[in-house]
Amino acid sequence: MSEPAREGLALDLGGVRYNVFITRQLNPKITPDEAYVTEEAPPRQSLYGVFIEVCNDSDQQRTPTDRFLIRDNQNNSFEPKALPEDNPFAYHARSLDPQECIPEAGSVAQLGPTEGSMLLFQLPLETTENRPLELEIEGEGDEKLTYELDI
Repeated sequence: MSEPAREGLALDLGGVRYNVFITRQLNPKITPDEAYVTEEAPPRQSLYGVFIEVCNDSDQQRTPTDRFLIRDNQNNSFEPKALPEDNPFAYHARSLDPQECIPEAGSVAQLGPTEGSMLLFQLPLETTENRPLELEIEGEGDEKLTYELDI
């Protein structure tokens, strides 16, 4: 198995380029984070935003994946939480025209400090001790990308 990529590296999967810009813990009680998420994590849990850019660099329409997992070194896996369609930072897979990206150019998410769309994960506090945490991006068949998250 190959080594996971570091955040900030753009990699191709199924003709679509994925780039994990930043991963960070979110606290809806503070001003910058209340725009990303409004509900607090339950006791003994934390919320983490994984901010990504997904681009179709090809000359034909493509649909990026919506299959993401965080896996810890104990092989526990966690799926992203569903986010409302009206959350301007939320990642929602959709068909992309040639040279189009998620987040859309000029959008709040693209112009914001993270420059990416958010995948929201709720993780047990003890999971952060089981590092490295890796984001798996699943494509068609056996194709996948793996990023080591910087948390």
